[in-house]
Amino acid sequence: MGLLSGDALLPVAVAVAVFLLLVDLMHRRQRWAARYPPGPMPVPGLGNLLQLDFQDLPYSFYKLRNRFGDVFSLQLAWTPVVVVSGPAAVREALVKHSEDTADRPPMPTHERLGFRPHTQGIALAHYGPAWREQRRFSVSTLRNFGLGKKSLEQWVTEEAACLCAAFAKQDGHAFSPNTLLNKAVCNVISSLVYGRRFEYDDPLLVRTLDLLEALLEEESGLVTQVLNVFPWLLYIPGLVEKIFSGHMALSVLLGTLITEHRTTWDPAQPPRDLTDAFLAEIEKAKGNPASSFNDENLCCVASDLFAAGTVTTSRTLSWALLLMVLHPDVQRRVHQEIDEVIGQGRRPEMGDQARLPFTNAVIHEVQRFRHIGPLGTPHMTIRDIEVQGFLIPKGTTLITNLSSVLNDEAIWEKPYCFHPGHFLDAQGNFMKHEGFIPFSAGHRACLGEPLARMELFLFFTSLLQHFSFSVPEGQAQPSDCGVFGILLTPRPYQLCAVSR
Repeated sequence: MGLLSGDALLPVAVAVAVFLLLVDLMHRRQRWAARYPPGPMPVPGLGNLLQLDFQDLPYSFYKLRNRFGDVFSLQLAWTPVVVVSGPAAVREALVKHSEDTADRPPMPTHERLGFRPHTQGIALAHYGPAWREQRRFSVSTLRNFGLGKKSLEQWVTEEAACLCAAFAKQDGHAFSPNTLLNKAVCNVISSLVYGRRFEYDDPLLVRTLDLLEALLEEESGLVTQVLNVFPWLLYIPGLVEKIFSGHMALSVLLGTLITEHRTTWDPAQPPRDLTDAFLAEIEKAKGNPASSFNDENLCCVASDLFAAGTVTTSRTLSWALLLMVLHPDVQRRVHQEIDEVIGQGRRPEMGDQARLPFTNAVIHEVQRFRHIGPLGTPHMTIRDIEVQGFLIPKGTTLITNLSSVLNDEAIWEKPYCFHPGHFLDAQGNFMKHEGFIPFSAGHRACLGEPLARMELFLFFTSLLQHFSFSVPEGQAQPSDCGVFGILLTPRPYQLCAVSR
């Protein structure tokens, strides 16, 4: 059969265009429902993709919130999305409708990387029996190995001492603290997952951190967003291997560590770490196809714990040191309080937290002022819900704008300034704040929150106990504006750490 002539191509093109418009209208039909949230007009096929700055989504959402209010809708190609902002709307979505919004949206990129119903890990797993099983296991196992107990506190305290020793080796010269912070926090997670820590120059630790950074870049890249919107592109030969090489290499590395760990595992002995405990559950679950305890999911859970437990805490500590450099008056008050309560003769411990109200307030203000996850992790509704009078249909991707709560002008005295006084009462006592939700809320709140709080307190107080931080001589003041990816990261900076 010969090629279609020009005259014949025209009706074919028109037919294809009409078909695509009908498909587009079908995907947009819910926008016409009564009480559906307002939003910018989408264009056929692309929706609102061209109206968003993916390099700074929080600012895009800030502008859209000013136009459409606390609950507004978007169309990302054919995916319906609702963005919820402000304390009242966010709490209504995450707390009042905690179960209704507990699902995660489908991620075609992850499915191509091997996510299956019983191998989804924890953080991005769909809401259901497998997620409940893994969250319950992770929380109970981490608690058994010291989450909130003295044994884990000792691990973190000892790692903080190693971190201080590494800072001291810089001998007061200018350096970037990020790599050392990553290594220290990664060692805490490694202690929990594998029962071991690494020396800071260990090639395996360096490789793990390199792959975690690669994974973060891949997840936050524009290409990944496009692939999730147009998943048919994932079937281009070789594309997945090229775009997600970090994901795949990290899975191989963690799988190798698990295989090595299995050779020393003794089922007759108490579990040494989370991997031992998971291996025991795999043995119990043999023959049960509905169980999420399998070798593949052990690798997914380990990857989640390393990715979520390392980068988030180390980035927050990086912000904390940067803000101490930029606010020397705050740093001096922290030094004074630590000297009065702890002194230089012993290591900080969690029991000191209640006696260090200003230091505690500073740590909380770091998390508020430069929250590393301004948009949280996407949710998906499992049934129709109503938020602030608007109808959000089942199957809608929900983005909870946490930064809109942490910077809300109605509940914070100085929302756009670094101001530890937000967490202090008139007498200087530490004060909890209802608007402080850096770990999100509801069913999908961060399961590692107690560990993160412990690490932030012990690492920060140990570093401030031993060092004064300043801008290196001859260098300009670093910026306190971040770079947005999946996380809000400080722009590259250096500091000097001078022993006190």
